[in-house]
Amino acid sequence: MKNVGEAPQEELATGERSTRNRVARSILDHGPSTVADLAARLGLTQAAVRRHLDALAQENVVEPREQRIYGARTRGRPAKVFALTDCGRDAFDQSYDKLAADALRWISERHGEGAVVEFARDRMAAQAAAYRKTIDAAPPEQRTEALAKALTADGYAATARSAPVGEQLCQHHCPVAHVAEQYPQLCEAETEIFSALLGTHVQRLATIAHGDGVCTTFIPRNAPQSSQTTDHASASTAGRNPA
Repeated sequence: MKNVGEAPQEELATGERSTRNRVARSILDHGPSTVADLAARLGLTQAAVRRHLDALAQENVVEPREQRIYGARTRGRPAKVFALTDCGRDAFDQSYDKLAADALRWISERHGEGAVVEFARDRMAAQAAAYRKTIDAAPPEQRTEALAKALTADGYAATARSAPVGEQLCQHHCPVAHVAEQYPQLCEAETEIFSALLGTHVQRLATIAHGDGVCTTFIPRNAPQSSQTTDHASASTAGRNPA
């Protein structure tokens, strides 16, 4: 990772840049975070976190946002969270480049949109083959967590958490976000593969490529889970926020 939040030379000697990078990395790994969240994870005071966030915001590495609430809202104003900007994500190693977008553009122009969809599905199927054994070995109630761990190993910084009537699979980092912004077929194929691996209908709620702070997929509770399911139709609103 490049150093983010450039600091004056006298600050570097005190480890300011290193701590600032830890703050940015924590947001990358866990998604949009409040000051309190960051302070607890990093063992810093909230005042110190705010100081580092101010510096990162000035460098266009992070930006404040209103916290998105899924499900019933609670009383009171939503807490402010800090998310990485596109510039901030670019400070971390990414596995996409202009060549990938140019290749997909060439495929689309020469062979049509259907060829892009076919490529996206084949790519995700190959990636999912490495996940299948791990997910099949997990108890049904732990398969979303198993998928999250497999995705994390591939650089997606994924977590699984409980949600009303189901679970949410959250990917806090997307190695191909810029390409997926131009070609949402990549997100759609990914959602279809999640459905196939978990053996149940899933619903994509948000994507980094769409401008959200985290890719979020909803998995309903008490649905039959078997990674042998392969029906592409079982994924809902793949790669898009619901209207």
